[in-house]
Amino acid sequence: MRIASGIRTGVAVAALAGALCFAASAGAAEITVLSSQGCLSAVRDLAAGFEKATGNKVNVSFEAGNALNEKINANAPADLVANGIETFEGYIKGGKIAPDSVAEFARAGNGVAVKAGTVKRDISTPEAFKQAMLNSASIGHTNAGTGPFNTRLFQKLGIYDMVKGKVKIITGRLVAAAVATGDIEIGIQQTNVIQPYEGTIYLGPLPKELMEYGRFGAGLLTISKEPEVAKAFIKFITTPENAGLIRKSAMETPAS
Repeated sequence: MRIASGIRTGVAVAALAGALCFAASAGAAEITVLSSQGCLSAVRDLAAGFEKATGNKVNVSFEAGNALNEKINANAPADLVANGIETFEGYIKGGKIAPDSVAEFARAGNGVAVKAGTVKRDISTPEAFKQAMLNSASIGHTNAGTGPFNTRLFQKLGIYDMVKGKVKIITGRLVAAAVATGDIEIGIQQTNVIQPYEGTIYLGPLPKELMEYGRFGAGLLTISKEPEVAKAFIKFITTPENAGLIRKSAMETPAS
């Protein structure tokens, strides 16, 4: 089953037309969004904007690692899921997400951080980034979300064999936390996750020539008790006028 046509911003807009008006006029309601860490920052900012615009309440439940899938599979009370776009096909096949409800709303690539008080590195060009990696004693990233992009990145730069021995896979905490404690010299993680973090300096995103993006979407849970308000939230987060709330959180809109 392919759902490529169902995970674009414009999909199901016709079905959602008028949902915002309904949500604002039908009295205050409360919905819950189950969100992965990858898009949590944008979901929180968008939820606050939706609450202000409609008077409805949005509870954002952050689920780390496999806890998100466990909640979805257990039919934990909620209305929406916000996660990597690649996960929704399985949710739909499993009957957890309503077909044709999924809309892509944000994307994010990787950024770089070092410990505060250490020498800043130039990562503004592919060559500068390459040298920063070669000159670092240790490099940290995760194997989740946009973490696997880094292996391809190092291979593309022709330095994989030179850096693989000093790469540390970070689990159970943010990459920035490992940078702050000095467990790694330089860290790479999704732009909206790696910053801000106390004790670190964010050097910026990868050069555009090297950037690879993780894509994020939202979909309606079939067990939702407030499906119309949940649909209105999907429409809100994919409306161009609300793109500033996504950019505020160090993410980008799909069309950026």
